[in-house]
Amino acid sequence: PVIGWLRFTLQKRVKLAQSLWMLYWISVMAGVLLFSLGIFFKIELRKRSEMMDNNESHLVPNLLILLGLMACCANAFGGKVCHDSLDPLKFSKWKPMLRPYLLLCGGLNVLLLLAALLCFLMQFAVYLALAEGLKNGIRFYKDTDTPGRCFMKRTLDMTQVEFRCCGNNNFRDWFEVQWISNRYLDMSNDVVKDRVLSNVEGKYLMDSVPFSCCNPGSPRPCIQHHLTNNSAHYDYDHRIEELNIWTRGCREALFSYYSSMMNSIAALVLLTVLLQVSLLMSHGLQYLTTSLATMADPENPECESEGFLLDKGFKETLSEWLSKVKTLGKTNQVEEGVDTAEATA
Repeated sequence: PVIGWLRFTLQKRVKLAQSLWMLYWISVMAGVLLFSLGIFFKIELRKRSEMMDNNESHLVPNLLILLGLMACCANAFGGKVCHDSLDPLKFSKWKPMLRPYLLLCGGLNVLLLLAALLCFLMQFAVYLALAEGLKNGIRFYKDTDTPGRCFMKRTLDMTQVEFRCCGNNNFRDWFEVQWISNRYLDMSNDVVKDRVLSNVEGKYLMDSVPFSCCNPGSPRPCIQHHLTNNSAHYDYDHRIEELNIWTRGCREALFSYYSSMMNSIAALVLLTVLLQVSLLMSHGLQYLTTSLATMADPENPECESEGFLLDKGFKETLSEWLSKVKTLGKTNQVEEGVDTAEATA
C-alpha cells in the first residue's frame, strides 16, 4: 500500500515549491548567522587567551564555522531544487541527488545537536580556564619586561575597565600578590624596605589595587591605596562604606559574558535544527519529487499528479533497503576476495 498519498494540482505544486523555497532560504540565513557567531566566538576567545591559562578550546567555534558553511550550502541546494521543480527539464538533473541529499541533511542535524550540547558542556571548561588564567594574570601583571607577558598588564586593565570587575574573585586578590615591579620601587626608602623585609617571600605587598579597578561613577575620588586603613582617608570606613572600586570579580564577569554567548549560540543552533527537522518531517521535498514524477503528461504543467511518501508499505520498504545493504556488503566481500587471490598469485 502507498503511504501518505495525496493528489496535487498545478496550484498545489507551486504553493508547495514556494513554501519549501522560503523555508530553505530562511535556513540559509540561519546558517550564515551561525557561521558569523562562530567567527565572533573564536575572536572573543583568542582576544582573552592570555587570561584563560592558554587552555581555551576552539573546538566549538571551529565546529560552528564548519556547520554554518555546511548548512548554507545544503539549504541553498534545497532552495535551488525547489526553484527548478517548476521546470520538469531542470528538475530531472537534480532527481538522482535527492536521496543522498536527505541523508546528508539528517547527518547535519546530528552534528548540529552535538554542537549545541558542546556549547553547554564547554562552559565548565571555560570557568576553570578563567579561574587559573586570571590567577596567573594577576601574578604576572608587573612583568611588563618579560617576553610573553609584556601585554598582560594592558589586557588585564582593559578587561577590568570593560567588564567593571576587579581581581579574580574580588578586589582582595590584589592584596596577595606584588603587582608593582621592583624597577618602580625605591629600595632606599625605609617604608618600602620594611614592607619587603617583613614578607617571608620578599614581596612588596600592600592593600592597594590598580587604577582599572576604580569605578568612574563614584562621586568620591578613587581610593585605590590603603583600602583597609580607615585612618589613611578622611571620613572613611572600609567595613560599612561602599567602596568606589569594582567589587565584582573578573572571573564571574567574564564567565557570565561567555556563558550568555554560548547559551545564545546553542539556542540558535537548536532553532536551525528545528528548521531542518521541520523540512525533513514535513516530507515536502518527497511530495514534490513524487508529484512531479507521476505527472501523466510532463509537457503539460496543468495536469494533475499524485504524491506519496512511500510507494510501498513501511515493512516492504525497510526489507528492500536491508537487502540492498546486504547485497552491497556481499559485493565488497567478493571484491576483497578477488583482490586477495590476485595478490597471492
